[in-house]
Amino acid sequence: MALEDYKGVYIFAQQVDNEISNIAFELLGKGKDLAEALNTELTAVLVGSNVKDLADSLAEYGADKVIVVDDPELKDYRTEPYTHALASVIEKYKPDVFLIGATAIGRDLGPRVCARIHTGLTADCTSLEIGDFPLVAIPGKEQKHNQLLMTRPAFGGNTIATIACPDFRPQMATVRPGVMQKKAKVAGAKAVVEEFNPGFTPDNKYVEILDIVKEVSDVVDIQDAKVLVAGGRGVGSAENFAILEELAKALDGEVACSRAVVDSGWKPKELQVGQTGKTVRPHLYFAIGISGAIQHVAGMEESDIIIAINKDETAPIFDVADYGIVGDLNKIVPELTKQIIAAKAAKSEN
Repeated sequence: MALEDYKGVYIFAQQVDNEISNIAFELLGKGKDLAEALNTELTAVLVGSNVKDLADSLAEYGADKVIVVDDPELKDYRTEPYTHALASVIEKYKPDVFLIGATAIGRDLGPRVCARIHTGLTADCTSLEIGDFPLVAIPGKEQKHNQLLMTRPAFGGNTIATIACPDFRPQMATVRPGVMQKKAKVAGAKAVVEEFNPGFTPDNKYVEILDIVKEVSDVVDIQDAKVLVAGGRGVGSAENFAILEELAKALDGEVACSRAVVDSGWKPKELQVGQTGKTVRPHLYFAIGISGAIQHVAGMEESDIIIAINKDETAPIFDVADYGIVGDLNKIVPELTKQIIAAKAAKSEN
């Protein structure tokens, strides 16, 4: 493998039902930073059926080039044809870096692609940078420059590992949704659009989709919320979440929770924040009755303002909080809600 033949930063622009997923814009944001560090171009790979019209939206969020793989076999996600599409793109264009979102689709697709093209894959990354590897020079060992340094939680979140793939290309990673920030949209921006179709011949590895049943859910996507009121085991019961819901309503926010709450059956998995839940980045994050285990903190530490309420003054959550209140949440939260409602009423009168 001639590593010097591989150039450019590429991202998989996931779309579902001909709508670009938010993770694609987040990957473009980080991909742009990586491309600038490497002095190269950022390319989005768009896979689907009748998706060419989506290319402009990728350009508006930073793509210099969009490679469109368009075929009726790609209308709905299936492992084999999508793997064939991405592996063929990589074999033809030889990217240096290839990023995929760690969504349900990406977690299925990424390992298949990297196995087919014989390279490594670092899964569920929370940070990506360009740098030297090894990180610290080791006597007698070559330190390679301009490597993709992929950081992810390891051993249940108890440590952080930085991984590189210095001897194979492309350097591949799946990236957790909600971790990377998308760039500001540049309306009217255009990218070079190139169509590529490697050909698709269905065989016994192609799954046949007989029916698609879409579940209607009234659970909000907490990753879109600007204000989150999150509760942990310390809330005490499912019924006690009512006071958190009242606070969230007063702040025009949403309720979230820790893993302990989901495990207890108090709230659905879709509302879980943390390493095994969702990564969020709201303007305001309340951590109420949450101890602050590293697995939870990994999912919310990038929030703009963090307010912790806990009766244990030694709780680790206070180490990451901007503001902390030590006391009984059953007294503090209702009073806080009351004051917020009063302040809003006074403001509206003026």
